[in-house]
Amino acid sequence: MRDQFVMQKIIFIAFVVSFSACLQVFSDWFIYWQAGLLKEFWRLWTAHWVHVGWTHYALNMLAFACLPFIFPRVKIWHFAALLLLLPPFISLSFYYFFPNIEAYAGLSGVLHGAYVAVASVHLLYKKERSFAALVLCLILGKLIWENTMGSVGTAELIGSPVLVEAHLLGVIGGVMIAMIYVLWEYFFE
Repeated sequence: MRDQFVMQKIIFIAFVVSFSACLQVFSDWFIYWQAGLLKEFWRLWTAHWVHVGWTHYALNMLAFACLPFIFPRVKIWHFAALLLLLPPFISLSFYYFFPNIEAYAGLSGVLHGAYVAVASVHLLYKKERSFAALVLCLILGKLIWENTMGSVGTAELIGSPVLVEAHLLGVIGGVMIAMIYVLWEYFFE
C-alpha cells in the first residue's frame, strides 16, 4: 500500500511538472496581466504555473517535488486542493489589494502557502510537530528576511525581481486553508 501511495505522488508530481513546462512554452498567454485578468479568467490559475525563465521554473518545481515527501501524511487530493485554491486567492489579492502589480509569473507564492498549510496541519500530529514547527519558523524567517533585507540573490538567479507580496499572500492563504481544514475535520469527521 505504501509503495502505491509513493507511486501516486510521483505520478502527480510528474503531471504537475509536465503541465507547468507545457504552459511555460507559451507563457505570454498564461501570466498574470492585471489589465485583462477578469476577462481572461484562466490567468487566475495559470499565472502561478508559468515562470520568468527556465531557472525559475526548475527551482519552483524542485521545491514542489519535495513537498509531498517531506510531509508523507498528506494525500494527493490535499495537494490538488491547494493548487486549485491558492492561485486565485493570490491573483485576486493582487488585483484588489495591489493594483500596482501589473504582471506576475511564478509558483513561489503558492509554494509558500502550500508549505504553510501542510505544516500547520501537521502541528496536530505529535510525531511531526517538531518538524512542522521548524518549517513554519523557516518560512517566517524567510518572510522577515525578504521584507527587510530583500531578495537580491534570488532575483539575480532567476533574472527577475522577486515579488515578496506573493510569498506573503501565499502564507496568508495557506494559514486560512489550514484553519478551514482543521475546523472541518473537527466538526464534520
